[in-house]
Amino acid sequence: MKKLQIFYQERCPFCKRAFNYIDELKEENEVFRLINPECIEETMQIDYANSFDYYYVPTFYVDGEKVHEGGITKNEVKKILNSLLE
Repeated sequence: MKKLQIFYQERCPFCKRAFNYIDELKEENEVFRLINPECIEETMQIDYANSFDYYYVPTFYVDGEKVHEGGITKNEVKKILNSLLE
């Protein structure tokens, strides 16, 4: 399975929404429960986060490639999760 990294900030409402979408999708489709993203709170891991090229959170990387940055819809999250299973 491909590796998913999510850069976020604890206080970010867009990040909270993205994680809620992930939880909802895992409830709707049990295959998504196999996905275990690496979640990086950028204010706690500043040096690591700064080594990536993004500005807005949440930002999703799949196998080291940025696939989404900023506010996200449930359908966009689903598309990312599906891409991990290909």
